[in-house]
Formats: sequence, C-alpha cells, structure tokens
Amino acid sequence: MRIPAVLARSRRERGSLARQLLALQALVLLVVVVALGWFAVDRARGAVEDRAANQARSIAETLADSPLVRTAVVGADPTAELQPYVEQVRADTATSFITVLAPDRTRFTHPDPAQIGRPFVGNIARALAGETFTETYTGTLGPSVRAVAPVFATGSSTDVVALVSVGITVSAIGHDVTAALPGVLGVAAAVLGVGALGSWLVSRRLRRQTHGLGAAPLARMLEYYDAVLHAVREGLLLLDGDRTVQLVNDEARRLLDLHGDVTGRHVTELGLDPELTATLAQQQLAVDEVHVSGSRVLVVNQAPATSSGRSVGAVVTLRDHTDLQALTGELDSVRAFAESLRSQAHEAANRLHTTVSLVELGRTEEAVEFATSELAVAQRLTDRVVEAVEEPVLAALLLGKAAAAHERGVALEIDPGTSVGVTGIPGGDLVTIVGNLLDNAIDAALAGDPPREVQLALWQADGRLELRVEDTGPGVEDPEQAFRRGWTTKATGQGIGLALVAQAVERNGGTVAVRSGPGAEFAVSLPVRTAVPR
Repeated sequence: MRIPAVLARSRRERGSLARQLLALQALVLLVVVVALGWFAVDRARGAVEDRAANQARSIAETLADSPLVRTAVVGADPTAELQPYVEQVRADTATSFITVLAPDRTRFTHPDPAQIGRPFVGNIARALAGETFTETYTGTLGPSVRAVAPVFATGSSTDVVALVSVGITVSAIGHDVTAALPGVLGVAAAVLGVGALGSWLVSRRLRRQTHGLGAAPLARMLEYYDAVLHAVREGLLLLDGDRTVQLVNDEARRLLDLHGDVTGRHVTELGLDPELTATLAQQQLAVDEVHVSGSRVLVVNQAPATSSGRSVGAVVTLRDHTDLQALTGELDSVRAFAESLRSQAHEAANRLHTTVSLVELGRTEEAVEFATSELAVAQRLTDRVVEAVEEPVLAALLLGKAAAAHERGVALEIDPGTSVGVTGIPGGDLVTIVGNLLDNAIDAALAGDPPREVQLALWQADGRLELRVEDTGPGVEDPEQAFRRGWTTKATGQGIGLALVAQAVERNGGTVAVRSGPGAEFAVSLPVRTAVPR
C-alpha cells in the first residue's frame, strides 16, 4: 500500500507507533524492574535481619543453658572463666558481641575488655522476668539486632542469676545484604533484558503491520477511510475466510436491505437472494455479475483477498443497475419500435412499387384494391391498440412487438377484449413486464412447430390490471425455477428477463404465475393506482 506524503511526513516528525510503544514499554518495564528490585532488596534485608535475630536468640539460649555459664556467673571471678569461652563462641558464630551480665547490668564479658565491669546498655526487664526476647537497640558498638536470655540458677526455673546478650550489628547485617545484592541485581537485569527483547520484537512486528505510521496518522487514516467508505455511492462488503461480514458501508446496507449490526454474521444469515448468497459464499472471482436482490438489479464484483498465498476473505462491490435496467428496457422498446417502423417502411415501399406497377399496366382497379386492403390491415391493428390502450408507452410497445413478431414470422394476436385505461403503474415497469414476456413468448414460438403464434390479453377488473401471454412454443420444463436469475431456455441467454419481470411485479405489489404445456402461459395481476372511469 502506498502511504500518502502527508502521512509519511507525520511519521518522520512524531515517530512511528511502534517506536512510541517501544519507548513506553521500556519506561514501564524499567519502573517495574526498579520497584521489584527495591522490593527484593527490602525483603532480603528483612530476611537477613530475621536470620540474625534467630541466630542471636539461639546462641543466647544455648549459652544461658550451659552448665559452665551457670556455674561461672555465681563464682568468685566470672570474667576470668567466661571471657575466653565467650569470645571463642563469638568468633566461631561470627556474631558481633556476646555479653554476660549480672542482674544489676554489670558486664562480666564484652568484646572490648574496657567495657567489662561497666553497666549494660539496653532493655533487660523481660529477661529478668524469665523471658528470652529480641530487639534492635543502639549500644556501645552501634545499632544491633540482639537477643537477651535469662540464666537460671542450677535446679531452678525462676531464679535468674545472670543474663546473656548476643548481638549482630546493623553494619554486619548490611554486609550480608550487600553480598546478596549481585544476585538480586542480576535477576533484575535478566528480567529487564528479556522484557526489552520482548518489547523490541513486539514493536518490530507492530511496525511492519502499521507500515511505520504513528498513532496520529493512523487515527487520521481511519477517519479518512471511514468517511470514504460511507461517502462512496458503491456498495462495499468485506468478508473474512469464514464468510462472515467484517465491514459493510451505508450503500451496501441500502442495496442489500440490511438492518441493524450485521458485522460478524455469516452471509447465509443476511437474508439475501440464494444465488447472491452462493456467489458470496464461494469467494471466487466475479466480474460484473448481474443479480436480482429484492426489488433491485445489482451488478456484483468480487475479488478474493489473499495473504501469503492463502485466501483470507473477499472484497465485494455492489452497483445499483435497477434504473439503468429500466432505461435499457425502455430503450429496447424504442429500438424495437424504430425497427418495426423501418420494417413497415420497407414493406410500404414494396407495396407502393407494386401499386405503381399495377397502375402502369393499366390495371387500376386491382391497384386500388391492393393498396386499400394492405392499408386497412395495418390501420385496424393500430386503431385497435390505440383505442384499447390508453397508456402511450404500452401502446407503442405493443405496436413495435407486433411488427417485430410479424417480421420474424410469428403472429402476435391481441385479444379483442383488451382494454387498458390509465393504471398509474410506472411506464418503465410496464415495459419491463410486457416487453420481456412478449420477447420470451416470441422466442419460444419460434422454437416450436408451425403455426407460430403468441396471444396477448390485457384487461382491468376489480381495480387490478390483468395480463396473460400465451405462446405455441415447447413450454416451460420447470415452472418453479422460471423466475430465478440465471434460468433460461436460450442457448445464449443470460436468464435475467423473467427475473426482472418478477422483480417489477413484486415492486408494484402484484403476482405472477406460469403454466406449462403445451406452450406456456404467463399470468400477471397488478393493482392499479388510479381509478379508471367507465
């Protein structure tokens, strides 16, 4: 598809939709990854602090239950016995400090020997009450996560003789969190990379599908195309590979007499003429096919839509040829009338030559008799038609068809009881109905055995115009299919004449019937629109 220059310029100025989407996705992905990274670090810090608190609690409870500690804290010199032991435990467990203290807060041990003998800084009330607890507190070594456990006298579960405090400083915890950061950041970087790759692939596909256009040009193109689709005077119907409607413009709705939202409906659910439905369902190439749909004659063009060599649907265009068909029928009638006049002029010239020759031979009486007899025959037919038919278009049509039938060797007999006043029925519809029926009857009579005749009767009764056309042809084999588009008994026919008759009859609220054998009889009944005085 060729992109208009204005859209290409807009694409260069504002960037393609794919590029904008890629930038937006990258920003969203970065925000999400940063938020998740922060959450992961926070969770990691919390996990490290919980692990440190559990570790400190376990060590404190273990030391508080140690017989060595219980005996030393009530001995003469608790520091001398406990300091080496406690420092060894602290080194082995990688804790920041282990302090054993008396109930009055006097330290027996400390990583800094200068702090031994000084009062312990922190909360000990719960431990003095016999409960082991953990807390975050700022002591002489800075902020730390510590656990304080009571040391009970030997053989007692209530007599607290000392306390054990085990702590891990926040700086040490920070070192553990820092050690975990590479893994967290690595995962975040991997997520960011995979997300960026996915966003790039999506934007690349989107760029191909949107031809590199930006959001504003796409919106403008949609508005233009929508306006064009609804403004054109040609029906447009888009079908997908499943024969469901994807798009239908206003003209197609009017031509096909569609109501409501038909998008997503199958073509068989649209209530169209069976032949038109079959054409749409086949999704094959169709060029200027004529279809009768309801009260309209439609010219249908259909082109299959393909993608990567396979059919994905069809594009159907519809043109209304109802008025054109009516005008064509009237033109055919005028042409037939003109042809009849030519034939009559030719016959008149022959008769004139014959009459002149008789006069020159001195046979005047025979010349007068010959001229007057031929003139009387033609005049009687003209007088009968003009007197019986007040519709000028219909009268001209009958005279023309009579002359054309005579020239082709078929006798067109107009019933003496024929009488048609002003009917109010459109002249084009009368030409379509009567002209097609007579043409078919004349063709059928020519296909039969002599005598080849067509009989026409027209009369009005009970506010209706009645029409009957009979011929001496071979008859209609399948009367039920006679008015279907495409049905014909002619080798070169298109099968639309009787379909147009049925359409014109239906448009005027009438009925049409056919009887076969021998010959064929077509009967039409139409309501008149203007009362005819009697």
